[in-house]
Amino acid sequence: MNLILYLSEAVIPILVLLIVGNGLMHRQHVYEDFLEGAKSGIRTAVEIMPTLIGLMAAVGILRASGFLDFISGWLGKVMAATGFPTELIPVAVVKMFSSSAATGLLLDIYKTHGADSMLGRAASVMLSSTETIFYTMSVYFMSVKVKKTRYTLPGALFATTAGIVASVFLVWKT
Repeated sequence: MNLILYLSEAVIPILVLLIVGNGLMHRQHVYEDFLEGAKSGIRTAVEIMPTLIGLMAAVGILRASGFLDFISGWLGKVMAATGFPTELIPVAVVKMFSSSAATGLLLDIYKTHGADSMLGRAASVMLSSTETIFYTMSVYFMSVKVKKTRYTLPGALFATTAGIVASVFLVWKT
């Protein structure tokens, strides 16, 4: 156990030394390359900031307006026939927009049902096996200036649905 703790603390410094050492061996200007990358990263952060602010505002509006509750109630009626736990629907919907907001809903499930309950475990697995589709698409496509997303959204929605179904199935069957 102590070996694993030691290795986990040493991984990052060793990795940095390997990268810097490799750059020096190949006669690269390591520090200048680092500064150029940092400048590029800051430019990218400034370019995607309006998108991030818009997404955060949209998630806040969804929650505050009650629209999330409306969608969850409607989907709950549809999903009740399938045996899907309706308490997980708000988590699944919000996760597509914001991981931090979904984590807040997860904590609500923990408080209400317990972290070791079937709902708590299913929600935990669900958050780990799905992606923030709209956040990821907007940030990454904005940063590389992709205008036509083509099949990305349908594919991402399919993959997220598969992750949600699999997480509930796996937890309920164990």
